[in-house]
Amino acid sequence: MNSIENVKIALRSIKDNILRSLLTLLIIAVGIACLVGMLTAIDGLLFSMSDNFNRLGANSYNFRRSSETITTNTGGRQRKRGAPINFDDAYDFKEAFDYSGSVVSIDTYCSGNATVRIGDKETNPTVSIVGIDEEYFSTSAFEISEGRNFTKSEAYSGSNRVIIGSDIVDQLFDEKPEKAIGKSISINGAKYKVLGALEQKGNSSGSGNDRRVFIPLINAKKLYGYADRNYNVIVSVKNSTDIDDAVSQGIGVMRNVRKLKASEKNDFEIRKSDGILERLKEMTSSLRLGTIVIATLTLLGAAIGLMNIMLVSVTERTAEIGVRKALGATRSNVLIQFLTEAIVICILGGIVGIFFGVIIGYLVSLGTNSTFVTPWLWMLVGIAVCVFVGVVSGIYPALKASRLDPIESLRYE
Repeated sequence: MNSIENVKIALRSIKDNILRSLLTLLIIAVGIACLVGMLTAIDGLLFSMSDNFNRLGANSYNFRRSSETITTNTGGRQRKRGAPINFDDAYDFKEAFDYSGSVVSIDTYCSGNATVRIGDKETNPTVSIVGIDEEYFSTSAFEISEGRNFTKSEAYSGSNRVIIGSDIVDQLFDEKPEKAIGKSISINGAKYKVLGALEQKGNSSGSGNDRRVFIPLINAKKLYGYADRNYNVIVSVKNSTDIDDAVSQGIGVMRNVRKLKASEKNDFEIRKSDGILERLKEMTSSLRLGTIVIATLTLLGAAIGLMNIMLVSVTERTAEIGVRKALGATRSNVLIQFLTEAIVICILGGIVGIFFGVIIGYLVSLGTNSTFVTPWLWMLVGIAVCVFVGVVSGIYPALKASRLDPIESLRYE
């Protein structure tokens, strides 16, 4: 008897006992729907949050000069700092680094006590000035709301152009960023033309993220480029999963730029921004585990119910089993027939559960404004779980059926 014939017999048996089979099928469907639906929703949330965190810097890292704590002979502790990452180091690294899909930006902090003025309006002397290149906004969490970014030629030509933060817009342009574009403002007495205005970012750790003005990198180098000026190099990759490979390649390039010998330690440090994303992944792992536990308990109930149905089926079909054995069916034929029946019931329940699980995941994604990700993996896992449940719950009834004595079975009424 081939597999197709066993499946046909299983389907006929399910049809003959439609109510009992349907109830077990629905229990299995509920378990699989919970499993697939919740895991799909979690994946969608993680994908959306990962994308958001990428824009906030979770897919980036930056270089900074090294700081090493050493102990003196007197028992005190001093901090030994590496040489600054100067403009040439930063620029050479940007030119040499070629990791696929990466973006490299350079910036430098110039001043934290600037005054910005237009006409008779001026800010307090608490505005920060930052020199940036044309890629800075691709690697940072700042976003332009009006106007445009610097071009490469503007960033490296030293032209007096500026992009201003939202607090500057609020104070000098009555909270209307479109009024700022093209206007000439004074920053510590120097005239600058406004090219863009930034979205409000909010403050963190006491830093005035919105009280900043951004000027071209070469302009910052000319005005604030003293000998030990340190430049910040940020590397951003497309996916946060590529961050470790990009860091490894970046270290090699920076060592070459800094002309370090093989025996010398790095005189720079790496700071990664993926801590939040890692904690998010840990949280979603716990949610996945909880979902799997709940679905497993539901499927355990379904497995017990299916085993009960199969045992009742064996009892009701004792005479049929005797006839099959009298006509030449072996123990293995009977075992495979009943095991196939259990697996078919589980797979049918799994298909129904996967259908509703995908719908649940899609609805959760809509409700949370997250991205819906087609759960191909969880569909395959759902089918595999159904086959496993079918084997576990059907093996004992199948063995019991295969061991029935044909003569005693024929006498059974």
